[in-house]
Amino acid sequence: MSDTFALKYKINMKYFFSFLIVLTSAIGFSQGRFDDVEIKSEKLSENVYVLFGAGGNIGVSVGEDGVFVIDDQFAPLSEKILAKIKTLSDKPLKFLVNTHWHGDHAGGNENMAKAGATIIAHNNVKTRLLNPRRDGSNNPKEALPVITFKEQLYITINGEPVGVFHVANAHTDGDAMLYFTESNILHTGDTYFKGRYPYIDLNSGGSVNGYIEAVKRGFILVDDGTKIIPGHGTIANKEDYRAFLKMLETLKANISQAIAEGKTEDEVKADESLTKEYDDLGYGSGFINSERIRVTFYQSLKGK
Repeated sequence: MSDTFALKYKINMKYFFSFLIVLTSAIGFSQGRFDDVEIKSEKLSENVYVLFGAGGNIGVSVGEDGVFVIDDQFAPLSEKILAKIKTLSDKPLKFLVNTHWHGDHAGGNENMAKAGATIIAHNNVKTRLLNPRRDGSNNPKEALPVITFKEQLYITINGEPVGVFHVANAHTDGDAMLYFTESNILHTGDTYFKGRYPYIDLNSGGSVNGYIEAVKRGFILVDDGTKIIPGHGTIANKEDYRAFLKMLETLKANISQAIAEGKTEDEVKADESLTKEYDDLGYGSGFINSERIRVTFYQSLKGK
């Protein structure tokens, strides 16, 4: 490994770990504050609910076959999440799908497995969960997916087939979307942040082009009656999703033009005009601000 490459690697990893710290604090979920988090539910169809808490939105299907869950937020919230699910169904927990590997979506895996769930995820999610954690420890066996897939699979539960399909190199390299075929509900994981700039994890295989393609692929399933569960944010509809795609394509065009003009990363980072249209709409008010999204787009489109 060359000295230059090693330096860049250290800088990138430092940026990534710093981001995780900022992400946790920005959402307001420090370890000591999980006691204040309330898990709330919203009914979307006869048998599908969404749970809001601290972290990624959780999808829940209930019925005679048992409980099917999408994502599980942070480990300290598992008891609250399971208690909320008990208010929706007294059936056993059967399956859990991780939309990707990040801790605000898969942090409760071990607890959910111990509660009876069989964990399902893309191959790359398992690969990343097998890597040592930040503190050097390893995820326990119970936290790992038992069933993995490469492209897609179908799970028939509680009266409807649920399509689970991989979208490549979007938010990460292991993203999955899920579509409830009878309920007409799409769970996007973090390939969609409603009304906010997304976090595109370049260090985990994410990319701007892959992210845009993921949204376009999701659009194939969306009609005027579709209810969309974003990774973060309230329930969305087709027009919300369309606005998000337009934002991504606008930023890509603006920053691609800046790159073509020879602008440096620092110049793009400082150029508020590139994102002003969406900054004014509040897209940068989340944990990815306008400066950070410009840097992410620049680095991804530049191939850095």
